[in-house]
Amino acid sequence: MASYFPPPGMIPSHASMRTPSPAASPLSPPIQRSNALSNRLTSVLSASYADSDIRDALETLSLRGIQNTAETRRQLRLDVQKEVVDCNAEIVRDFGKVAEQLKRIGSVISTLNQTCDEMRKHIHLAKQDTTPVLEEASVLMNQKKESETKQQLLDAFTQHFIVSEEDLLVLTSAAEPINEHFFDVLARVKQIHHDCEVLLGGENQRLGLEVMEKSTRSLNSAYQKLYKWIQKEFQSLNLEDPRISSSIRRALRILAERPSLFHSCLDFFAEARDYVLSDAFHYALTDAVSGAGGDQNVKPIEFSAHDPLRYIGDMLAWVHSTAVSEREALEALFVADGEELAKGIQAGLSSEPWARIDEDEAVAFDGHKALSDLVNRDLTGVSRSLRQRVELVIQGHEDPVTCYNVVNLLAFYRTTFTKLVGNKSNLAELIQTLEKFTFIHFETLMRDQVNSLSTDHSALVPSEDLSAPQFLLDELEELNSLMKTYEASYGAEDLESMNGENKFTPVLRSAFDPFLELAKSSAKDLKDQTARTIYQTNILLTARSAVQAFSFASVTHSSPLSTELSTMRVDLLEIQHHYLLDTSGLQVLLKELEPFSDEKQHQKHPNIAEIANLPAFQPEALIATSQQLDDFLPSALMDATDNLKRVQSATFVKSVTEEAVEAFCRDFEFVEGMIIGADEARGKIDITQGDGDASVDGEDADQGDRDWSLRVLFPRTTGEIRVLLS
Repeated sequence: MASYFPPPGMIPSHASMRTPSPAASPLSPPIQRSNALSNRLTSVLSASYADSDIRDALETLSLRGIQNTAETRRQLRLDVQKEVVDCNAEIVRDFGKVAEQLKRIGSVISTLNQTCDEMRKHIHLAKQDTTPVLEEASVLMNQKKESETKQQLLDAFTQHFIVSEEDLLVLTSAAEPINEHFFDVLARVKQIHHDCEVLLGGENQRLGLEVMEKSTRSLNSAYQKLYKWIQKEFQSLNLEDPRISSSIRRALRILAERPSLFHSCLDFFAEARDYVLSDAFHYALTDAVSGAGGDQNVKPIEFSAHDPLRYIGDMLAWVHSTAVSEREALEALFVADGEELAKGIQAGLSSEPWARIDEDEAVAFDGHKALSDLVNRDLTGVSRSLRQRVELVIQGHEDPVTCYNVVNLLAFYRTTFTKLVGNKSNLAELIQTLEKFTFIHFETLMRDQVNSLSTDHSALVPSEDLSAPQFLLDELEELNSLMKTYEASYGAEDLESMNGENKFTPVLRSAFDPFLELAKSSAKDLKDQTARTIYQTNILLTARSAVQAFSFASVTHSSPLSTELSTMRVDLLEIQHHYLLDTSGLQVLLKELEPFSDEKQHQKHPNIAEIANLPAFQPEALIATSQQLDDFLPSALMDATDNLKRVQSATFVKSVTEEAVEAFCRDFEFVEGMIIGADEARGKIDITQGDGDASVDGEDADQGDRDWSLRVLFPRTTGEIRVLLS
């Protein structure tokens, strides 16, 4: 369609359509020409060439290729106006054609309206004739639909809530086998019984009550049939491989919905297995080689009854093997099917509320606990027989080491059975009871040994070399065997317990402490204090070396023994110190100097010159003491060591002797200082350069022995003593 309007640029802008100002007349004066030119320039300069109309106009002029001439500028406006008039005329002609077509459309619409009115009249007449027929058809269709719905409901009820006579016979008749069809029918009857709640919620409850009563009777008969069948299957169970088959496991899962019947079946099974296992245990004890078809290389357990450790170990190994087998046989039921059993028991408590012990207590089925309980019940007779035999063999045995080995063996199996069937199971409690019984017998044997030794005076007499008594050495050797046994036993890593004690501490209290106390009490027969101290020291050293070899024994007994040894060491140090003083003769001088050794006494006797008047410091006595000291010094260390030679620890003797020598040197230093002080107070000595040399004063040189210097009579110095005793 052709455009009726020129392009936008063809429409002149206001500025372009503005009538140009008349040209200045050549006859106008110069001033007017100048004003016109000035106005023209001002108009041109003030025009905005950024205006869109101006741009469009310029673009249109550019597209038309119009030359910028005076003639073109004069005709441009007329040409544009002519084009606008031509476009308007063309538009008017086109709109005339449109008006003619609209008139034709109006006539067509009028014709259509007349046709529709006629059709509407015919439809109204037809509707009046067909309305009764349609209403009657609708009523018939509704009646048909209601009949079909009732038929569907009846078919669904019959299919869901009614069990055929053949199926009821399979469910309740003892002649029919327990097979997959039985379980399917049972599941359907259970579902019917559960769905009766829907019928009871309706207006007519009679139907629901009748169906529920019938299904309840059928279920009770089915559970009774299942209960009798399970008992019969238990009687024919393979005793060599007592694994419960999948059909029995399924039957037990279903029977769990009747807790009374379920527990009755388990009681029957436990009773049967108890009898079988008790008989098997007796067979293993006595008739292993006499049975028909038995392995001739397997000897009865009773053959090793003379060896309690092996005998009890074999019995416990048999019980453990049997318990593992029983657990594996029942594990599929209680562990793999534990969730189904729990659901069944929970549902059964609803049907048998009297089975609850506490109505408010939530019942949660624990498959592992139930499995452990049944295994314990299966081994009740075996446990009773095991306890009798273990107690009998322990009571008749007198070796403490063997008894303690049995204690460790029982402790190992107690841990094993605890992991297998639980810490509160009959088996674990039985082993713990036997462990306590055996340990009590062990303590009794230890007390009997102590009582026997306490009445044997020959065993309590100390030996000539003052070594530890033989009974203590024998007991420590036995204790060493016990400690090695405990160290190698299962669970020995649990050393620490309450108050720093451990599981071996009761053994030390029974097998070590009484014998140590008895050995220490035997020292009272020694009258000599030195011999008694050495004897007690040897006992403590021997005992400590025995317990220090094992950390679990050292943790409780090493510290008390070390404390007692420290006391003995102080006594030995005092003995050695007195020996050095007595042997060297220094004890006499120290006794005379006692009044001067105390600071308060020294204040009462400020004039130490009186030391020269003491009997021990007279020339003859002091010279004799000095000579005795000179005779003592060459072999002093050897003699001092020989004084404690019966102490059975060279290191202990060496340390005590060194401290005694140090104390002796301090005493000598005190005596030396007192002698020098006395000479200085008397003015009889001149100490030069601290070398101990003395010279007699000139004015007293002609006096008697009384005026001799004490230092001259007792010339030994502390430095010389330390060198000679080092």
